[in-house]
Amino acid sequence: MSPAPDLNAPTLQRWLTGPRFSGLPMPTADRPPPKLSFEFFPPRTDELEKQLWACIERLAPLAPRFVSVTYGAGGSTQARTHATVARLARETALTPAAHLTCVGATREEVDGVARQYWAAGVRHIVALRGDPAPGTAYAPHPGGYAFAADLVAGLRRLANFEISVAAYPETHPSALSPEADLDNLKRKLDAGATRAITQFFFDTETYLRFLDRCLAAGITAPIVPGILPVSNYTQAVRISGMCGTSVPDWMGHLFEGVENDPETRRMIAMVVAAEQVRLLQANGVDEFHIYTLNRPDLTYAIAHVLGVRPGR
Repeated sequence: MSPAPDLNAPTLQRWLTGPRFSGLPMPTADRPPPKLSFEFFPPRTDELEKQLWACIERLAPLAPRFVSVTYGAGGSTQARTHATVARLARETALTPAAHLTCVGATREEVDGVARQYWAAGVRHIVALRGDPAPGTAYAPHPGGYAFAADLVAGLRRLANFEISVAAYPETHPSALSPEADLDNLKRKLDAGATRAITQFFFDTETYLRFLDRCLAAGITAPIVPGILPVSNYTQAVRISGMCGTSVPDWMGHLFEGVENDPETRRMIAMVVAAEQVRLLQANGVDEFHIYTLNRPDLTYAIAHVLGVRPGR
């Protein structure tokens, strides 16, 4: 690593003696754009449902690899998730992936939901342990799948689903240790999961170090980085605190003074997310999962900068 420049040196001396940084590769005709997938959350009201489908229609021309639809804590949006995923399979050319959790349900109930997805033409499941209802601690249902690895194995017995699972570059908040968390990821993949999608992160080195640890543990399945475009810094700090993601100081500095300027915040969010992806691409990563928060224009702009265009 090059030494930091002496900021007290005269300007010309800094220019002549400071470190040189080559630019990140830009999208060109001979450089394929990254493969993207998008995550949506199910609407809780009719008005939000209109907003969701406007988001889907805006992003569908980008031909994502798949689009996932989340569950609420404790499976609280199960019906709306199923309705959204089924409609995606029925009315669009997109490949839907349904989040499925094992919290608060018997194996028979979870298997029943999975069979409904299969009957609706859904072939991709994001298998998760799931979060308990707010204010409660997680406890396996006495007659249910205890953890995500058990759910993956159960889905494998039911049908030939493509199965994605979650990974945590900064360790799941309830894990006993980083090593135990990595062991759990390996169990999920060994049980039959196709890939892992990471919790969002902001420090690229965190993800790359996590890849090194995965490889050392014998994990060779794709570990797809989850990218969260941040246009509301306060909200991002709150969400990050809940899921154990660290927020670097430089991000707070970027958003300083624009609390009441949503347009500038969106521009900052686009630049930060696009540069994060481009840096990961320079390190050989070519697939990304974007947490859209049902905000299509920001995600569309990021995809455009990355060279992902309609019809390509």
